[in-house]
Parts: sequence; structure tokens; C-alpha cells
Amino acid sequence: MTNKDKEDIIEQDDISLEGVELEEVLDEMDEHNEEVTHQQFEEMRNALTKAQDEALRSRAEMENIRRRAENDVASARKFAVEKFAAEVLLVRDSLDQARKIDLDQENREILEKMKEGLDLTMKQLETAMEKFNITEIDPQQGDRLDLEKHQAMGLMDAEGIDSNCIVQVIQKGYTINERLLRPAMVMVAK
Repeated sequence: MTNKDKEDIIEQDDISLEGVELEEVLDEMDEHNEEVTHQQFEEMRNALTKAQDEALRSRAEMENIRRRAENDVASARKFAVEKFAAEVLLVRDSLDQARKIDLDQENREILEKMKEGLDLTMKQLETAMEKFNITEIDPQQGDRLDLEKHQAMGLMDAEGIDSNCIVQVIQKGYTINERLLRPAMVMVAK
């Protein structure tokens, strides 16, 4: 800024700066303008904007990674026993069948002891299943077919049972932590 420009600004009546020498302010502006050119200022502003944007993106990415990791850990904890549970179900099915043995046969004493052992084993298995949040799906005759929980194995005629209702349960179903592990296999009324 030239001295003439400074004098023109000082002479203007509409500028009033209380307690500040206008000439000092103009001198400081000149010094500042000499230190940083307009192009340098724009470059610095662009660099600052870019750095702020990168920092914001990095923070958002870290937050997304943290959330995904939390979800993965929660899911792993919740369904860690799923394979174990599927194997246990096979044992449960066998024990269910063994409990149905007719005790009116000849060796009643042996059969009663066997049934008692099965009952104890079944109780232990039920306790383990409860511990791991494995819940039984045991539809009853006449219940409506629920495709979320039941698998229709076939259709059959049944008097007194509405169409699309369960006639017979072939195999119970199970859930683990409210997630379907195995549907109940059923016969459905035509």
C-alpha cells in the first residue's frame, strides 16, 4: 500500500477507530500482506480444509470399525455353541426315542432301571440346553403351520383338523438365543 493510499484512507470521515491509531493498523496490514500472499493464504486454507476432511473421515472409519468389531464379538459370543448344539440335538432325539420304550415287557425291572437312567440323562441334557439358551419347538396337533419354525414333511388327511394345521410331529425343532437352529418336522393336514 502506498503512502498516498494510506493518506486517502485516513482522510475519509466515515472511519472512526476509538483508541487506535489508524496509521498503526494500516502499517500492520501492510506487514501482514507482505508476509502472506493471497495465493499462499488460499493454499494454506485448502491444506487445512483437506486435513480437517481427512481427520473427519478417519474418525468416522474408526467408529465404523469399532462398531463392526463389537457386533462381531457379540455375534461370536451368542452363537459360539451352535455346532455343539446341533450335535447335542441328535443325542436328544435318541433319548426321546428310548423314553418311549414299552415297560410292559418281560424284563420289567431292567426296563425300569433303564428308564430311570434315561430320565436322569434327559434332565442333565435339558439343564445343559437351558444353560446355552437352546429352546425346544414342540408344536401340538392342531397348531397352525408356521414356516418360520416348522418344516412340512408331507400332507395327510385328518378329520377335525383344519387345512395347513399340524397333524403329527415327526421331530421337534430348536432355537438357540431365539435363532432357529432346526425347524420342527411335521405332517400337515390337507
